[in-house]
Amino acid sequence: MKKQIKGVLVDFTYSPKVIELRARLSTFMDEHIYPNEHRFYEEVAQNRQKGNPWIPTQIIADLKPKAQVAGLWNLFLPKSTRAPQGLSNLEYAPLCEMMGRSHIAPEVFNCNAPDTGNMETIERYGSEEQKKRWLEPLLAGEIRSTFLMTEPEVASSDATNIQCKIERDGEEYVINGHKWWSSGAGDPRCAVYILMGKTNPDAPKHQQQSMILVPANAPGITVHRPLTIFGYDDAPHGHMEITLKNVRVPCSNLLLGEGRGFEIAQGRLGPGRIHHCMRSIGAAERALESMCKRLQNRIAFGKPLAEQGVWLERIAESRCLIDQARLLTLKAAATMDTDGNKVARKEISMIKVVAPNMALKIIDWAIQAHGGAGVSQDFELAYQYAWQRILRIADGPDEVHHAAIAKLELKQYL
Repeated sequence: MKKQIKGVLVDFTYSPKVIELRARLSTFMDEHIYPNEHRFYEEVAQNRQKGNPWIPTQIIADLKPKAQVAGLWNLFLPKSTRAPQGLSNLEYAPLCEMMGRSHIAPEVFNCNAPDTGNMETIERYGSEEQKKRWLEPLLAGEIRSTFLMTEPEVASSDATNIQCKIERDGEEYVINGHKWWSSGAGDPRCAVYILMGKTNPDAPKHQQQSMILVPANAPGITVHRPLTIFGYDDAPHGHMEITLKNVRVPCSNLLLGEGRGFEIAQGRLGPGRIHHCMRSIGAAERALESMCKRLQNRIAFGKPLAEQGVWLERIAESRCLIDQARLLTLKAAATMDTDGNKVARKEISMIKVVAPNMALKIIDWAIQAHGGAGVSQDFELAYQYAWQRILRIADGPDEVHHAAIAKLELKQYL
């Protein structure tokens, strides 16, 4: 399919390179990801029984070298000399979608949030010294990272509300703040935080915030607890509540400069949001696949569930919804590639609303088709539902994106 974007005809047909990568990735998923999902959950359960679920699993460690050998590593990062295999957003979209079919897949390929967003942030806004110290080991999969933005005391959907203080003292910055939903901070390999806070509360509204790199082992940091999503703690990854009390870091750890935090956040969240949407489409595809198989194998009232009218309607609507969302994702990705993240902000907001809501509806139908099994641990449906629900809040709630879309639409008619 071809789409006109800002006068440029964009072809959504997958290139030969992407077709070959999809085939290679599909084979890898069949051979290594799907058969080992149960092993991942068993390892986490065993570690939990031993009293510490916050231990990286051996199965993920075993699969990462295989992904590197297969040439399926760091595909998310475009235009980086440190990751020459990185793809454009449009090329990456179908591959990220496939990874989204499984909870364990993204980390295996070093394409998991929040590391992808953090790596892109350091690549785009970091100094050479910062890239050498933090980006290179992240790209190698040697360490993990987290992003500290959201705070419990304020409505963090408005990033200008942030209260965390970053105050200069000589050649150091002193940080005091309270953060939560710090995804990935539960992992003992998490070595660096990208933190957003205020360096100048008296500056213009969008120039008060800055971003700074904070070593996870810096004195004054306390990781209090994991937050759960409908009861899931996502060990060994985790979404942690963290306080920082008089944490000192060198001034050289600042990203880009004082007052540039909001600018960096907008640049960072664009790719992060669309990656989530790509994975949502993969989750919806797998849910539809599971639903169709289940409906054909279950008999009720004398005939397979698949032959009963309500399910035919739901299957058809699921296919329509998935394909619509995929096309909107590809349009957003192409706009980002051709015109930049700022120009693509309406398309990014649109798909950020559409994809999780679409996936939630289809996963819900798949759960219904599975009956009691759908909410059990025997299928990924319950976990996928919980994760898609949080995506209606993470990286900006639906309401904020609706407002942004409407304002951009109205602007055309002023």
